[in-house]
This record gives sequence, structure tokens and C-alpha cells, in this order.
Amino acid sequence: MKIGVLALQGDFSLHAAHLKTAGAMPVMVKQPHELEGCHGLIIPGGESTTLVKLMKAIDLFDAIADFSRTKPIFGTCAGAILVAKEVLNHPVDPLGLINITVERNAYGRQIDSFSGEIDISITNEQKQIEAVFIRAPKIRNCGPDVRVLGEHQGDPVIVENDSVLAATFHPELTDETLVHRYFIEKVRKH
Repeated sequence: MKIGVLALQGDFSLHAAHLKTAGAMPVMVKQPHELEGCHGLIIPGGESTTLVKLMKAIDLFDAIADFSRTKPIFGTCAGAILVAKEVLNHPVDPLGLINITVERNAYGRQIDSFSGEIDISITNEQKQIEAVFIRAPKIRNCGPDVRVLGEHQGDPVIVENDSVLAATFHPELTDETLVHRYFIEKVRKH
């Protein structure tokens, strides 16, 4: 199974390594034609405004929107901002793929970044995993078609609908591959 990783910003190489460990073939996506043959796509962290500008400059913004009509997408941190329906406190043009409202940099500046345990239910059991939050957004509202899969101190930090997974943390920055394995399974089922 081939899963694309948007390779414009963020730690796309660690996402690729987690995909390999979990049994998928990562494809680095820097141009629209590189989405061909991919069964899913990860949009990693970075700076959301810059990511949108880069994606639009090379025609990836519309290509990803088209791709999302038939294939699953997983957005992490800035990627979660991009897949959201609405973004508070900043004029970012999101893709609008999942009915969530996010607030950019909701935990504070770079110096306020942290890691902590989150409760997650993406298998048949509840589990705690370490999550890394770097200038992370917060999910302020979820639509009725959105399932909350994990929380940190009462705030949703990983959510999904039928074809989109969004996490406000960086699952690629720990050794745990549970979230990547879950996305691969989501792609497989789709």
C-alpha cells in the first residue's frame, strides 16, 4: 500500500519512517502528479499559512482537495489546521475536509510546546500514549459527523470522520506507531 506524505514542510521523513515500520510504502509528495497511485495522504506539521501558499503555488492545494474525494487524508498539527472546516484567529484558507473548528497556536508560542500522555481509543481498548504538542492548535468544535478518538485534559486532540483523520499533536515524534497503523487500516478499509 502506497501512502503519500506531503514533503513541503515538517518532519515528513519521520512520518515516512513510521509508515515503513507499520508496513506501508511512503511516497514523498512535492508535486500533484506524485499523488497518482497513492492510497492515502499524510499532511504533516509546519506553518499553516506557508503550507497553503506553497500548496497553491505548485497546484497541490486543488490536487489534494480532488484526491480527498476518494482517498483518506491524515493531518497532523498544521495538517489538522489545513483539513479543518474553520480556522479561528488567523486567515488561513483550509481544505474543509472535516467538520472541526480549530484555533491556531492555542497552547502558546514555541516556548510553550510540551509533551504529555493522552487517552486514545483507536483500537478496541483505551490506551495512553505520549503526544508531542509544538505550537499546537486546539480543536474548539466538532460537528456531529466527527468522532473524538483521543483527548488531553478534556480537549479533543485526535478526531476522525469517514475519510479524514486529524491530530493536533505530532505522532511521528515518538517511537509509538499506533496512530500511523490506525491510519493505514483506515486507508485499507476505505
